Amino acid sequence: MMDFKGKHALIVEDDPTSVDVLNNLLSKLEITSTVVDGHTDIIALLDAGLAPDVVFLDLEMPGNSGYEVFEMLKEHPNTQRVPVVAYTTHISHANQVKTVGFHGFLGKPINRHEFAGHLEHILNGEPVWVIP
Repeated sequence: MMDFKGKHALIVEDDPTSVDVLNNLLSKLEITSTVVDGHTDIIALLDAGLAPDVVFLDLEMPGNSGYEVFEMLKEHPNTQRVPVVAYTTHISHANQVKTVGFHGFLGKPINRHEFAGHLEHILNGEPVWVIP
């Protein structure tokens, strides 16, 4: 199993329960995270030096859609090569997510027993598609 210590995740999510679940899973792996909702200026955070190792991105948020945020992330130097994983309950988006270039798809609810293995694959550059 990979040593996740020192890794940092960006979570773009507006649902507090989903944030708590993901943060809990990440903290158990000693991964730090920055959480932003759809209203936060993500580009300003990236311009200020935020450089995550992975991004978990909800697709439906107030303000910006996940697809709009994805395009912003792919254009910014701090996240151009960072895996962006759709993190959503909307499994109907799985094909569109793959088509536009997301690195993976983790449908909610996340299986906590499989999360570390999925994350290891993601951080090793391997796409992961989990549709519950």
